Amino acid sequence: MTLEHDTSHGDDTTERGCFQDRLLQWFDQHKRDLPWRRDRDPYRVWLSEVMLQQTRVAAVIDHYERFLRRFPTIEKLASARETSVLAAWSGLGYYRRARMLHVAARKIVKEHGGKFPSNPEELQALPGIGRYTAAAIASIAFNQPVAVVDGNVQRVLHRVNGESLGGEKLWSAAGALLSQQRPGDFNQAVMELGATVCLPRQPQCMLCPVSDLCTTRGALRLRRKGTRQTKRDIHYRLACRDGSIFLVQRSKTATLMPGMWELPEIASAKSTTPSFTLRHSITVTDYAVRVKRGPAPKGFDGRWVRKARVTTLPLTGLTQKILRAAKII
Repeated sequence: MTLEHDTSHGDDTTERGCFQDRLLQWFDQHKRDLPWRRDRDPYRVWLSEVMLQQTRVAAVIDHYERFLRRFPTIEKLASARETSVLAAWSGLGYYRRARMLHVAARKIVKEHGGKFPSNPEELQALPGIGRYTAAAIASIAFNQPVAVVDGNVQRVLHRVNGESLGGEKLWSAAGALLSQQRPGDFNQAVMELGATVCLPRQPQCMLCPVSDLCTTRGALRLRRKGTRQTKRDIHYRLACRDGSIFLVQRSKTATLMPGMWELPEIASAKSTTPSFTLRHSITVTDYAVRVKRGPAPKGFDGRWVRKARVTTLPLTGLTQKILRAAKII
């Protein structure tokens, strides 16, 4: 199937309509029951799209529901303190997303009376909202006929079209295929197809509703540059006393996770055995995390925090993982 931007040719139009109809029917029957699909509230659509950036669906669901319980409306989010927003975001990583979410909420409440703009251009003018997110909100929440392009959509279009597309050509191909009647559902359907059927390494072509309209039927293998993983050992002190834990706060000007709370990182002590170890990965680094229980290390400007209040602080994801492993939270 060739995706021409010009839809004047009868055969192309018929084939495109067939593709749209089949994909939408498949989506109506097989779409995953995800909490952000239960209504088209733009606040909830926006929140889910931001959370799903660089994060797996399974990891987002619980965070999404907890975040909404704490900030059920955009007004609640806008009036919250940044530390509260970061605490609710803890565990999702890429904390700049939470900060931009908070800044954008304040702008929407202050400048738009709490109502989301409905067109992608105005949405893209908001902090932290790029072309993809603006298109997703506009199409899903407001039924605007604008296509989205993410990694899943890109893979589907590459295979359907039989060539690797990039830049504006990719966005044009997505727009040419878009259903004008159900743009939001269609965008979600293409993403769903890429996430569950048109998989990167083992596409499930036998389950694909549009396989006979696909040029490659999964044969197109997209070459990716391998990224070498770096391995590193890090050591932390877990100090507890009288029902409290000793934590330190990252500098507000730190490059990574500014203002977040964590356990004090200590130098390697070869003569001592860690109380427990765990693995942790951030982008291209694999960490062997060695945690030693003991007194608070000297030289740290930290704070003793009651265990009951620990989760109200914006903790780094690794700190949450350590405290769970220690059965503290």
